[in-house]
Amino acid sequence: MDVNPDVAPAPGRLTVAAVLEQEEIRTGSPEVLAGGNRLSEEVRWVHVADSAAVGGLLEGGELVLTTGQAFRHSAEATGRFLDDVTAAGAAGVVIELVDERSEPATGAIAHLRAAVVGRDLPVVLLTRKVRFVRVTQVAHRVLVGEQLARVERARHVHEVFTQLSLESASEQRIVDRTAILLDSPVVLEDVAHRVLAFHGEDSVGLLRDWVQRARGVGYLEATGRRGGPEDWLQTPVGVRGRRWGRLVVPGPLVDDDEASQVLERAGQALTLARMAGRDERELLYQAQSGLIHELRHSHTLGEGEARTRAAALGLAEAPYYLPVVFRLDRHPDEDPTGLQLRERALLEELTRVVGRARRSALVAGMNSGSLGVLLPVPARQLEDGLVEDLCARLTAARRGEQEPDWSVGVAPSRPGLVEAAAGLDEAVQVAEIAGTLETRRQPFFRFGDLRLRGLLSNLRADPRVATFAAAELAPLLEYDDDAGLDLLERFLAHGGNKSALARTGYLSRPALYARLAKLQDKLGVSLDDAESRTALHVAVLCHRLQE
Repeated sequence: MDVNPDVAPAPGRLTVAAVLEQEEIRTGSPEVLAGGNRLSEEVRWVHVADSAAVGGLLEGGELVLTTGQAFRHSAEATGRFLDDVTAAGAAGVVIELVDERSEPATGAIAHLRAAVVGRDLPVVLLTRKVRFVRVTQVAHRVLVGEQLARVERARHVHEVFTQLSLESASEQRIVDRTAILLDSPVVLEDVAHRVLAFHGEDSVGLLRDWVQRARGVGYLEATGRRGGPEDWLQTPVGVRGRRWGRLVVPGPLVDDDEASQVLERAGQALTLARMAGRDERELLYQAQSGLIHELRHSHTLGEGEARTRAAALGLAEAPYYLPVVFRLDRHPDEDPTGLQLRERALLEELTRVVGRARRSALVAGMNSGSLGVLLPVPARQLEDGLVEDLCARLTAARRGEQEPDWSVGVAPSRPGLVEAAAGLDEAVQVAEIAGTLETRRQPFFRFGDLRLRGLLSNLRADPRVATFAAAELAPLLEYDDDAGLDLLERFLAHGGNKSALARTGYLSRPALYARLAKLQDKLGVSLDDAESRTALHVAVLCHRLQE
């Protein structure tokens, strides 16, 4: 039965096997001589050619239809033809070998059978005349229909994710729609392989040992598969050079090309959603920072206006407001950019923690590496508990990945917002002094917790204090004896107890005693004298605070 060329099969993926199922091909008594295991390969186009040098006309993926007039005379010529189309990446070859009487060309068939031995290229023999124009017409209608269907699917995918972006959809909603479009589970993870959102019926099976499994799948800078035990299709999420995660499909897919298109658009939508969220938060940060700056430096902003503006930024009304400052520890050789990035990360973490605790606060950058917080408190007796809870939540938010690298200073609460903002200066000073402590056994510090360091910090601008410290440490400072100063500081920190210092393993006992004797001679005072040790301790603290 003939196939009506005006009626194309339903759009779909065209393969070599699908072409062989055409009625027109079947009338030629097709016989697969080679490559039977590759009949499922996709056909990009169907090309009719009778030239022996057809390879230069191909781009790859074509199914070649030929009568073999240019090479059927010998097995060698037939072999060269097959070599040529194989090298060009053809999907297969259909060869009609019929003589002038429309009978099978037995000699040419023998040559072809000899030439296909050992080949895996699909080679199909036709021993009856076939109208190739009918074959190409039907095949090309299928291919064009498939291309139109792909365009329509691409348009639909584009519209879906554009609408999600316009609606400021959440990450979870974007992941849900992606999974529905792909009809497969989808997972969004961050760079530490923590699952941010997922969609799948069997959540237990999907996420079991996720971190361990995900670590075995390397990141790609483009959509694709990495290979390996977990051969997931993935796409990066985030701006190039600043990736913050990836979207993965940890299950089988029917068509990687179509799935890749959906996954890429989903990744773009997630990137835009995160950027839009950052823009919104950035405006809030700027507004809060501007208000705190005015509260600290403006002499015209009244309490009523301050409270109104703060309430508009989400700050709850309260009887008291507590000034708190978080100051990041300085890392050796850290440049200003690195400190700024850490400050921004702490700002975002702090904002999230306050929100999850269902509290409100005004947060703003202070000096470089410091964040000022105005925290509403319902009663003064609840201050310590609120700050401790905030610090604990902030530490827990890091999930044990990193110890807190900040010090926290707290100033007295005030009933007025303007007064509380003025107290941020004291909180900054407390946090700076707390940052000089070797150990911090409490989550936050008030001025009274700093004792001698707090007093000396208040006096460090007095030139008489600087003169005193310089005179006491002159034998060490004049010769830049950093090792001697370090030894003196350790000795004083252990209360002048040589045995206790030796037990720390800083130096062997004989070496330590010898070094201390030289240090004593250099300073010209007795290290066994309590008053001398006190004077030296004050001088060392002053020197460190002034550095």
